[in-house]
Amino acid sequence: MQDLIRKLLLELGEDPDREGLQRTPARVQKAMSFLTSGYAADIDVVLNDALFTVDYSEMVIVKDIDFYSLCEHHLLPFFGKCHVAYIPRRRVIGLSKIPRLVDVFARRLQIQERMTNQIAETIREKIDPIGVAVVCQGTHLCMSMRGVEKQNSVAVTSAMLGAFRDQARTRMEFLELIKLRGHAGVLPGMPAEAGLACVED
Repeated sequence: MQDLIRKLLLELGEDPDREGLQRTPARVQKAMSFLTSGYAADIDVVLNDALFTVDYSEMVIVKDIDFYSLCEHHLLPFFGKCHVAYIPRRRVIGLSKIPRLVDVFARRLQIQERMTNQIAETIREKIDPIGVAVVCQGTHLCMSMRGVEKQNSVAVTSAMLGAFRDQARTRMEFLELIKLRGHAGVLPGMPAEAGLACVED
């Protein structure tokens, strides 16, 4: 990887041997390895048997989870907040494991839509809940640094499974609790009464 980064610096018109860039290939390799560490992550190891059988059937929400990822189209960062909810059927996940699960999928070359679905589908697979909801709000540097150059745009994506998709009341309770209900528009795949914007500008 370091040889490739040196070649990239040359292609950009830089001198990889000048003082400020001599260690850049090694630094970039280390950073990229960390930022894409989700590929090597084992979900079962991440969850570390933190799946518990409990007599609880109300909504569980972990909100405002910070995420940082790389856009697969330009290798530029996108980052923001992720909100995760589920209604247990028989099992729950240790609360600290949900942000770790978000990190697993964020630390890959991603698009926000796929990442949102992967988080929701993994929770459904691991604990078979009554429903799962994931909403991600992201700022994309490929939009603000280049292209349309819209610095204040926020992309909002959702994955609603089970009761959150089928029951408007359950969905609205979740959206109210994460304080997104008041936005205009509709998220992809959600009925009009959900009241959220796909992209805010």
